[in-house]
Amino acid sequence: MKLLSNELRLIFRSRLSSCALLLLLLLSSLAVWLGLQQVAQQRHTIERLAELQQKDAEAVADRYADSGDAGSFAYYTFFNTWDPPSDAAYMAMGMRDVAPYVLRIRALGLQAQIYDGETFNPELALPGRFDFAFVLIYLSPLFAIALLHDLVSGERQSGRLRLLLSIPGAGVLWRRRAALRYGLLFAALALPLLVGALASGTATVAIAVALLITASYLAFCVGLSLWVSSRGWSSAANATALMGAWTLLTLVLPTLANMAITRSIPVQQGVDLMLAQRETVHGAWEVPRQETMQQFFEHHPQWRDTAPLPEGFHWKWYLAFHQVGDESVAEKVRAYRTGLEARQRWTEHLGWLLPSVGAQAALHRIAATDLTAQLAYQDRIAEFHREIRQFFYGYLFTDKPLQREDFSSRPVFAPRATDTVSIGAQLLGVMLLGGIVFLIGMARLRWLDASGAVSKRHHSRRVEADLAVIDRVA
Repeated sequence: MKLLSNELRLIFRSRLSSCALLLLLLLSSLAVWLGLQQVAQQRHTIERLAELQQKDAEAVADRYADSGDAGSFAYYTFFNTWDPPSDAAYMAMGMRDVAPYVLRIRALGLQAQIYDGETFNPELALPGRFDFAFVLIYLSPLFAIALLHDLVSGERQSGRLRLLLSIPGAGVLWRRRAALRYGLLFAALALPLLVGALASGTATVAIAVALLITASYLAFCVGLSLWVSSRGWSSAANATALMGAWTLLTLVLPTLANMAITRSIPVQQGVDLMLAQRETVHGAWEVPRQETMQQFFEHHPQWRDTAPLPEGFHWKWYLAFHQVGDESVAEKVRAYRTGLEARQRWTEHLGWLLPSVGAQAALHRIAATDLTAQLAYQDRIAEFHREIRQFFYGYLFTDKPLQREDFSSRPVFAPRATDTVSIGAQLLGVMLLGGIVFLIGMARLRWLDASGAVSKRHHSRRVEADLAVIDRVA
């Protein structure tokens, strides 16, 4: 304990080390606080929109209850859907920063409604969200560099290296110093994360996995810093090499890999699907109504034997050609989803080689803010849309009037629970990379033991030579 307290005093006596640790603690605390604020804001938005949605539905009921016109109810009634943030979402906002987490839908064509939410200003989304994942992935390596780049070279420049090398077990001394700096960096990241977990009620398993991701990624950064700082270079050379490695591993290689994945797996934009669906819907006004109904009955044979279309406009024809519009782009939608899922799988595979990608993907998965969570939300919307259509079809195709009490029994959206801890392979990749590089970095400090032994032998030989000269002179 005394050795550790002495080492702690040495660390905090250094202005650079103490300021770096304090700044990292402040940044991680700020990131967690902003994440909690963002989650609270999204939950408040969901609650406020639910109240407004109820008022809107009541207004529709007041307007069309006397007419019993099911088509008017279907056309003018919006149904609220929402994707509530998980308790761990404050760690990494992920796609919740750009993808809609609240969507109002009608009984009309679904694809145009889902992908209409993809229109956002890319300039506003470009900076990203300052959250805990950003601090861990992009900023914590810089603090590891600040604390470890001169671990050995600083002693050499101050003239204390030869004295320290003469101490038995000099390598143990440096390994203890490295481990202590690693522990302080981890504490500066983990303490705000734990406070955020208590404030948000995060599950114990989720916070344990998040801490394991943090420890593993930080171990990689520390191990790489130790490997470079033990090369015998100057402090400036160590810092330059580590900054180059940070740029390469966190910025250049992930960007190039993402470009390669994007080019090798081309995917249509959701807006293209929306336009294709709307083109089919608008073109239906020029197609004979009976032809449209026949296309509809091919996938919905249960309504084939209902009453034929009367002369003039009828709501069941209107909803039918919206449904046909959705079905006309079904293959494109499946190809779009398949492409996105393939990109996601290759990104996860990339995490086995680039720890920054692996740690970020793992944090987004534990927070349920990644592409998988977004696609699950879209699947739930599609299921709910089928429930809405079946509800109104039962009135439209049987010409049954829709009364107020019938409208009160309309489908209600229920969000699907999200599994936030199924990250197996992603977590394993980060742990393996972090553990291996950390052990390599700590093992590199053993050369200090060898250097100390060489220094002692050299000193003994010089003493023996001096004694021999003295004997000859005497």
